[in-house]
Amino acid sequence: MLLVSAGCGGQRGGDDGPAAAEPTSCQVTADSRLSIATGNTTGVYYALGGAYAEAISQQTGGTLKATAAETSASVQNIQQLVAGIHQVAFSLADTASDAVNGTASFDEKQPIAALTRLYPNYTQVIARADAGIDTVADMRGKRVSTGSPNSGTEVIANRMLEAAGLDPGKDVAAQRTELGKTVEGMKDGSIDAMFWSGGLPTGGITDLFVSQRDQVKFIDVTDLLPKLRELNPIYEEGVIPASTYATAADVDTVVVPNVLLVKDDMDGNTACVLTKALFDHRAELVKVNRAADGISLETARQTSPVPLHPGAQRALDELGAPS
Repeated sequence: MLLVSAGCGGQRGGDDGPAAAEPTSCQVTADSRLSIATGNTTGVYYALGGAYAEAISQQTGGTLKATAAETSASVQNIQQLVAGIHQVAFSLADTASDAVNGTASFDEKQPIAALTRLYPNYTQVIARADAGIDTVADMRGKRVSTGSPNSGTEVIANRMLEAAGLDPGKDVAAQRTELGKTVEGMKDGSIDAMFWSGGLPTGGITDLFVSQRDQVKFIDVTDLLPKLRELNPIYEEGVIPASTYATAADVDTVVVPNVLLVKDDMDGNTACVLTKALFDHRAELVKVNRAADGISLETARQTSPVPLHPGAQRALDELGAPS
């Protein structure tokens, strides 16, 4: 899909803020459509993708008409981004790292670039209380949802199973299902445990805890962090606050950031306006899901090893993002 644009300019403000004259702007002048690859409909990617699509349309006065597409998330998003099916894609940073290095799910290096780092994803590992599962190692022989095929959730689920000494293809009855079906399986007992990588809160997980309450529980997976970090140092320890899903206590877990991706040959002015639209309309995204509160200019440039698109760099310069 050809996106033709012109004129990204403006003037950075001094210490007292943006200059009053000539406010910063990125402009596209040709009417175009673009598709944003998100994730499962009950996940945060999809919710924020819809809000971001609206922000892009508002930012450009309708010149760019964006729509959010439901997908299986990270791996599929990158595959379809490179294939030209989508022009923007949400992805977990570990999957994006695999893509630029041509490892794991990718046979060769992928021609992608980042617009920005986004909010962190929290690995949410949940088991039915009656399943006899207190650790990932306890999942041996159990029916476990590892997420949608070709999703970032599936990537981290398989890595965690392996870190716990299990073979994902042999030692568990893997249910490769999207979040909505996974939640239903947890409710009716056809699934014993599940993995989910998403922002806080995730609608599907909220539904699960509201409806099941004491019949499901979070599993602490931080003991697997050292082995995960051997694969990729991007994995970090984080906490799911008790207030997120009204649980009895905070839950320690593994966190990985998200990134917003485009192909590396996207027009610079288009990449510039897409980046500015995200930050100029951040407040609207937070209203849709408070995970967007984690989107920050302070961390925007932290996308390595995925290169930051030059158009995004220009936008972040205008917005005053730290180098």
